[in-house]
Amino acid sequence: MDFTFGEEHERVRETVRRFAAAEIAPIAREHDDNETFPREMFRKWGDLGLLGVRYPVEDGGSGMDKISDCIVREELSYVCQSFASTWSAHTHLGIWPIWKAGTPEQKARYLPGAFAGTRVSAFGLSEPGGGSNIRALATRAEKIDGGWRISGAKTYITNSPFADFMLLAARTAPELTPQAISLFIVDLPNPAVAIHTLAKEGIRASETGLIHIDGLELADEALLGGQTGTYPIILDSLSENRVGVAANALGMARAARDAAIAYARDRVVAGKRLGQYQVIAHKIADMDADIEAARWLVYHGAWLVDQDRLTAPMAAKVKLFASEVAVRASEQAIRIHGGAGIMRDFPVGRIHRDSLVYVIGEGTSEVQRNLIARALDL
Repeated sequence: MDFTFGEEHERVRETVRRFAAAEIAPIAREHDDNETFPREMFRKWGDLGLLGVRYPVEDGGSGMDKISDCIVREELSYVCQSFASTWSAHTHLGIWPIWKAGTPEQKARYLPGAFAGTRVSAFGLSEPGGGSNIRALATRAEKIDGGWRISGAKTYITNSPFADFMLLAARTAPELTPQAISLFIVDLPNPAVAIHTLAKEGIRASETGLIHIDGLELADEALLGGQTGTYPIILDSLSENRVGVAANALGMARAARDAAIAYARDRVVAGKRLGQYQVIAHKIADMDADIEAARWLVYHGAWLVDQDRLTAPMAAKVKLFASEVAVRASEQAIRIHGGAGIMRDFPVGRIHRDSLVYVIGEGTSEVQRNLIARALDL
């Protein structure tokens, strides 16, 4: 068993670290305060090959693996989760289904621009009344001559305020079955698609939309893969992405721990550095142990993806543990900072707000526990 990263993985990590320190760190606070995302970042990511990191060279990608994908996520998240969330919503949820199930024409039309960063994607799945129950999807697609007419609503859709195209999940049959749910590719903007930007407490610089769809008419060519019943593609995409967002959580947990260590070394209370008090040292020790466990679980999950052996329960374990670690670590970092922890001049408050997103998004912690428990046949 080899638990070391390869030279290529280390080069990816160093490249992303340098880029994030130079290009993201100086502007992260500004964009978090303004709740805006600098769209030109996509072209910079495209120039570095970071948007196609886990896709084959023959399909226009960078030809790396899921471990590399998780490294990129971890290092972007270490600096700013908003940027990492924007990146991952595009590179995985907005691209992966097209790469996996799209027709040759759909791949040729959408993937080159997506990999280059000249076209930005979004993934329209969550609905105002649906919560975590995907099968209860209410957005409906009605068959018409030469295409489909779609009406419904989506919410919490990352990148939608500025996306150039969106994968849209809709019900193509009335039954509450997986076979009745299909994906469509929608070019944006479109007069039948109204997108309202939402104000958020977490990942504030990652622009998120509430979408109303009223009589959207699409040609048959917009149906992903040219077939209905692509619900399994949605499930596969979510399972793999749960390993990915676990890497995001790992990056946030590391950032919180490192901020706590730096503060504990610098802050002097009653003539002693804060870190010399056992109660503080124990908090940081617990954080460090949690992070080490999360690191191995995340990259084991990534290895399983690369071996085509990832299961939904395993993906749930990875996401559940890493996201909860990020929340615990960031909360403890705030406590260690004391009053400074709720000041915007220190990063730990932003990290905590951002980490809370991932015990809800990509499937709540409760949903992950349901998936794990179901596999245990209790």
